[in-house]
Amino acid sequence: MTSVIEVTGLTKRYRDALAVDDVSFTIEQDTIYGLLGRNGAGKTTIMSILTAQNFATSGQVRVFGEDPYENSHVLQRVCFVREGQKYPDDALPRHAFETARLFFPRWDQELADRLVADFQLPTKTRIKKLSRGQLSAVGVIIGLAARAEITFFDEPYLGLDAVARQTFYDRLLEDYAEHPRTVVLSSHLIDEVSNLIERVLVIDQGRIIMDESTDAVRDRAANIVGETAAVDAFVAGREVIHRESLGRVSSVTVLGTLTAAERDQLVRAGLDVAPVSLQQLIVRTTQHAAEKAAQAAPQPAASAAEGALR
Repeated sequence: MTSVIEVTGLTKRYRDALAVDDVSFTIEQDTIYGLLGRNGAGKTTIMSILTAQNFATSGQVRVFGEDPYENSHVLQRVCFVREGQKYPDDALPRHAFETARLFFPRWDQELADRLVADFQLPTKTRIKKLSRGQLSAVGVIIGLAARAEITFFDEPYLGLDAVARQTFYDRLLEDYAEHPRTVVLSSHLIDEVSNLIERVLVIDQGRIIMDESTDAVRDRAANIVGETAAVDAFVAGREVIHRESLGRVSSVTVLGTLTAAERDQLVRAGLDVAPVSLQQLIVRTTQHAAEKAAQAAPQPAASAAEGALR
């Protein structure tokens, strides 16, 4: 496939804070990505740099093969929708849509009108007077109706209720099927978006810890449940990313695809195997990465007093 974004050695520092730490990845054309991770992981910083709204400390970013900074040829092909987008005090939703229509050459007004009706958006109310959910709907409508070749959604739909979020997901998939483009969804609602995304990018503490197709990720781990001794015997030598025990029963999450022979072995051992949801896997992988990093960190040198007591 064709890469529309190429990132090499990207680093961003804010004084003493390292927000993005030497990351490299590519984003392919006509694919829906999930950019996932905990708060402060670096997701918004990366998207801001890719859309020329922030500057990298070091590294290289190429969008459609070009540097996006002050590059109108690139930026009119990219739409960045973020939570808390600011608008002029007297702006109405239609003003925001009219401005977007002028900027994005692939804008579809018919789709925008349909989405206004879908989200029941009051178009005669000033944007600053809208509820959080209604403000989120303004951003979602712009992101979908722009039909930009690359669209970033930085959790602008968090203000929407469950029904409105489902409407967003449905409309996104419908329009993507008819008008393919690259979409990057940043979200904490991992299970909600798991059926939309085709590829997963997980960032933690400024570094990419997972970059795989969603199908591959779903087969990447399994929960082994049963009598503790039998579970321990089966998982010996495997990478364990989570463990829970209650009495003599344990549930252990292990990385690695299970073969048919291994599944037969589980049956003979009286153990159950359960799939790991995308959200569980990302949470457990992130926690496991943090634990490994803590273990690898150099320990502080003992003080002279401590040394004297040994």
